[in-house]
Amino acid sequence: MTRHELLRKITAFPIVASGLAEDLLAGGFRSVFRGQGIEADEVRRYEAGDDVRSIDWNVSARFGTPYVKMYREERELSVFIALDCSASMQCGSVMKRSEQAVLAAALLAFSSERSGQRLGSVFFDKGISKMFPAGKGRPHTLAVITGALRECGIDAGPDVNYGNMLARKREKTNSEEWGSNLVAALVGLERMLKRRSLTFIISDFFCMNWEQELGRLCRKHDVVAIRITDPLDAILYNAGLVVMEDPETGATIHAPTAFASFRAAWENWHRERGDAWKAITRRAGATPFELSTNEDVAASFIRFFKSRRR
Repeated sequence: MTRHELLRKITAFPIVASGLAEDLLAGGFRSVFRGQGIEADEVRRYEAGDDVRSIDWNVSARFGTPYVKMYREERELSVFIALDCSASMQCGSVMKRSEQAVLAAALLAFSSERSGQRLGSVFFDKGISKMFPAGKGRPHTLAVITGALRECGIDAGPDVNYGNMLARKREKTNSEEWGSNLVAALVGLERMLKRRSLTFIISDFFCMNWEQELGRLCRKHDVVAIRITDPLDAILYNAGLVVMEDPETGATIHAPTAFASFRAAWENWHRERGDAWKAITRRAGATPFELSTNEDVAASFIRFFKSRRR
């Protein structure tokens, strides 16, 4: 997908976001922020079992019977997006994982703006490369989306050679330091978030040893883990002897895709990895959501939020 096609999709998201704005706070996400708010909304007669601390003594004295304050549930919260911009996200058959991830981040950003929520973001690869504190307004939303395009290399234009770009980066970077440092992003989020927030982590999760940090983040915040997948993860076609290269380390293998046993092993590994990822995220307290590069982002989010509402 060219940069022009990607931007054309993003320009339609403000319209789609109007339908997702309420769903963003519905269902399970909304329940995280329930409780007594800080702004009194109305009063009603005292009933047995009501907290005596909520009695409005001025109103009670005026009417000669106890009345209690009803508080307006606080609807404003912070929405944070953690976006993986590492080299492994530059792979994909239908479109690059990074492109689908940017589309997902853009739709969430416009939905947050539409619902009046504060939006923040963290972009990471081998470490945190860019952070946007929580803010409001269309200029802030566009700044976050522009930052996502730039950090994922999409802002470089449609003719950029990602292979050469990644090779140059590997020459300047120790291979042990190159990759998706999800741990650094989760730790940075935990330090950055001062109040209970709704957090979306968008990544291919091709990294290890992030479970403990995710669990700590989930204890204080509502976390949705969005795993970007590709159709080739599930079905590998017979293409003969294929040279596969790890975009982060440069390591290569010769894959005999003509053998049914190799294709079956490939598909089983990806299926087991997906099942393990879902189990880990659920055990940590996050909500898993898989988004393939061949899926429509808006339709997938609508289905996801509707399921959460139910």
